Amino acid sequence: MTWDWQVFLQDTGGGETYLQWMMSAWGWTLSVALCALVVALLVGSLMGILRTAPHQGLVLLGNAWTELFRNIPLLVQIFLWYHVIPSIFTSLKSVPSFVLVVFALGFFTSARIAEQVKAGIQALPKGQRYAGLAMGFTLPQTYRYVILPMAFRIVIPPLTSESMNIIKNSSVAFAVSIAELTMFAMQAQEETSRGIEIYLAVTALYFVSAFAINRLALFIEHRVAVPGMIGGGK
Repeated sequence: MTWDWQVFLQDTGGGETYLQWMMSAWGWTLSVALCALVVALLVGSLMGILRTAPHQGLVLLGNAWTELFRNIPLLVQIFLWYHVIPSIFTSLKSVPSFVLVVFALGFFTSARIAEQVKAGIQALPKGQRYAGLAMGFTLPQTYRYVILPMAFRIVIPPLTSESMNIIKNSSVAFAVSIAELTMFAMQAQEETSRGIEIYLAVTALYFVSAFAINRLALFIEHRVAVPGMIGGGK
């Protein structure tokens, strides 16, 4: 068996090399993942907060969201957003598939983040909430200034795992014709018959992306750690 890495310098027939195509696909992968991560963090944090609220209705809403999106396979959710929901809400037919994939992946991941945020809040001593209320803060202010800053420090490690997972899960975007890394690999392998080189290169890019997020999250964790707290530095 001989490897031919020169395949990446070959012209695709569209005025670019396979290397250029792969870099473009990597850009789409990162774009999908990072946009979905923003959606997941915002929505997941909100749902995690609702699940710890003192009002039963808010708890039920947070629980319903979490159970709905974590119990439906991601690929099924992608197809629902791409095929079913635009058929019901016709105004969504003009929305680019990129946006639909971002929301599908973001909402799927938000259910997992909601669990982690809930766990982080519940890991804090209840006295912190009472102390915030005793100082005259409203409940939203107590969450904003007292509870959440500490809870998010606790959940940075599991959030790191979810951030890495969202890079890998972005590969499902190929199912709705987003030109990301997995679609590139499938098409380039068919055109060149150099599957080993193509898939090794794509694997390396997925690894680099996830590893970079891991290092960044570890840096943030060390910078914001509070000595003596759960998950804090020594």
